[in-house]
Amino acid sequence: MRGPRFLRRGGELDVDALYARHHDDLLLFLARRTADVEIALDLWSETFAQAVAGCSKFRGTTEVEAVGWLYGIARRQLARYFRRGYAERRAMQRLGLERPPADEELLADIAHRAQLDAVRTELSAALASLSEPVREAVELRVLDELPYIEVAQSLSISEQAARARVSRGLAALADALEGPRIEEAWAR
Repeated sequence: MRGPRFLRRGGELDVDALYARHHDDLLLFLARRTADVEIALDLWSETFAQAVAGCSKFRGTTEVEAVGWLYGIARRQLARYFRRGYAERRAMQRLGLERPPADEELLADIAHRAQLDAVRTELSAALASLSEPVREAVELRVLDELPYIEVAQSLSISEQAARARVSRGLAALADALEGPRIEEAWAR
């Protein structure tokens, strides 16, 4: 079976074809990593906006390269969200702004297809499997959104030790929660 052509004449990436074939898998990928459908929708739309804006820079020639490029954009959007999300949420709260809610039916459908209940259960189990000092550091940094210096003070350790504990904990959680790989999306 031959998939759609992702390159137009002249070598430019056909983002429409990429979207048609991979939009749903990418949305579920983001929903599983954020455990929040509305955030996943925001990241998903920004990923495709970036793909449209940057399609002339795509240098690949195969579907695998195109999908890898798209998921690379999505991962950068996700990393940017995790770095900036806290500050942006605080600024929106301070200004009294709210993101318009998505349709409840759409949110429920995506949550169901992304199996977010199972992801949340797995996350709780993975968090519980961490050693107590590592779990405390992760909870203070990620759940309570404290800066590393305050995590260190709360745990009576150095800031470097706090960073190391959080890093170890997040790496262990990532390993425990590794979902469907991108290669599975390529096979569809």
